[in-house]
Amino acid sequence: MRPTARKNRKIIVNIATSADGYIARPNHDIAWLTSRPAPKGFYGMGTFMRSIDTTLLGRKTYDVSLRLGATFNRHYVFSRQQPPASVPTGVEFINGAITAFANRLKHERGKNIWMMGGGDIIASFLDEGAIDEFIISIVPIFIGEGIPLIAPRHRHVPLQLHSVKHYPDGVVQVHYGVGNAGR
Repeated sequence: MRPTARKNRKIIVNIATSADGYIARPNHDIAWLTSRPAPKGFYGMGTFMRSIDTTLLGRKTYDVSLRLGATFNRHYVFSRQQPPASVPTGVEFINGAITAFANRLKHERGKNIWMMGGGDIIASFLDEGAIDEFIISIVPIFIGEGIPLIAPRHRHVPLQLHSVKHYPDGVVQVHYGVGNAGR
């Protein structure tokens, strides 16, 4: 008897940007984002958090998360640097090949995978064809400069619009699937 085929997990970027496309100021400050009152339901994050069981992030985002008091469950931190001497339980540092890691993770049992950020790791995973979806909450503010959603490189990646949601505070959330053409 053949085992039932398993649905592959997806790597989903769920992130907020300023209206001019930045995820943080140049010094990694996100006060422009965290000082805003959020509407009931916090832009669907509760539902999203129940759909994932693994988080991927870059070293800078990990460091900021630590400073903000984050707790960790199953987090993978991508870094070219040596991991710190003390790492919280539930955190594993990775410096290997993205494609092999992403393929292994997507085929494990579990829920979807949250690619939290930052712009460099998102760009690296996108360039390897490892990201399946983007959920981008566009905050109605220009911050003028900062860390872009995706580190600049020459690329052409088509997206398919899944949905658009408007929130009372002016935030617009777009949900895209990542296309395969042009990679």
